Amino acid sequence: MNKRVNIKIHGQVQGVFFRAHVFDKALELHLSGWVKNERDGSVNAVAEGDEEKLRELIVQCQSGTEFANVQKVEVEWEEATGEFSEFMIK
Repeated sequence: MNKRVNIKIHGQVQGVFFRAHVFDKALELHLSGWVKNERDGSVNAVAEGDEEKLRELIVQCQSGTEFANVQKVEVEWEEATGEFSEFMIK
C-alpha cells in the first residue's frame, strides 16, 4: 500500500549535498515527490510510495551525508495522493 511522508531535517544539512543524497536514495527506492532547502536552514522532503521503502528513506535522512550534521528529523505520515510522477530537487 502506498503512503506519503513529510520529512523535515534539521541541523547542518544545506551546502553538504543533502538534497542530492535524498534524491539519489528516492530514485533507488522508486519513490516520487520532491526535496528542497528551506529558508530556516532545514531540508524538507515529501515522498510517496511503498511504506517500507519510505521508512528506508527516513533512515537515510537520519544518517545524512558525510558532511552533514543531522540534529533532528520530523516525520508526518499521510495517505498518498498520487500527485507526483517522479522525484525531483526543488
